[in-house]
Amino acid sequence: MKIATWNVNSIKVRLPHVIDYLQTENPDILLLQELKCVTEAFPKQEIEEFGYNCAVWGQKTYNGVAILSKSPIDDITYGLKGDDTDNQSRYIEAETAGIVIASIYLPNGNPVDSEKFPYKIKWMDRLLMRVHELILSESSFILGGDYNVCPENTDVYDTELFKEDALCHPESRSRFRSLINLGLTEAFRACNPNETNKYSYWSYQGGAWRKDDGLRIDHLLLSPTLADKLELCDIDKTPRGKERASDHTPVWCTLNM
Repeated sequence: MKIATWNVNSIKVRLPHVIDYLQTENPDILLLQELKCVTEAFPKQEIEEFGYNCAVWGQKTYNGVAILSKSPIDDITYGLKGDDTDNQSRYIEAETAGIVIASIYLPNGNPVDSEKFPYKIKWMDRLLMRVHELILSESSFILGGDYNVCPENTDVYDTELFKEDALCHPESRSRFRSLINLGLTEAFRACNPNETNKYSYWSYQGGAWRKDDGLRIDHLLLSPTLADKLELCDIDKTPRGKERASDHTPVWCTLNM
């Protein structure tokens, strides 16, 4: 079974690329983030024509997450518990293909000296609570998406430039390690323990793509029950090289189910 995650940075703009990816790479499940459209405007019909079911939580102009699956999608949950005032579309969870799966668009948190960083940390604390619940339920689950965290210095092209950035901040990294310490497996690092300079995001600014000035901030986290089923995980740079590309590119893994 192949599962991929991709921050598309506007599904309206990137729909041809998404359809091309579905046709050429044929993932069983594709998680999308940063849809930048309301739920009703999501191109559900176009995607369903290629054999995928859709669970979508959109938001006008910002955010938005979706799960595309060849299997039926059931028990959809919108958002994380713990803050009734949070109406940002950043988390969708469902059951499909025999597993629980979530598409995550974790807050960026910049600038660190604004209210955005405490929001990010509190959001991560809520995610930790949800993961703890899933582990206690002994569910087989995958949490995939744009985590807006570079777990290690090897995941950023310039550590000095980003040392004060929310993506590399000690509190952000500490929360991410706490997720792993609950028993989760970070698929890319598990399959590529010694790989460096492998990125999933390149800014549109300063020729970052051409210079390979990237960040690895998109991750697939697997439950303890799925860790021994992990076969491969890699980053597909091809979509980032296309015209009108997203600034992110897909990260994928395969499981022996």
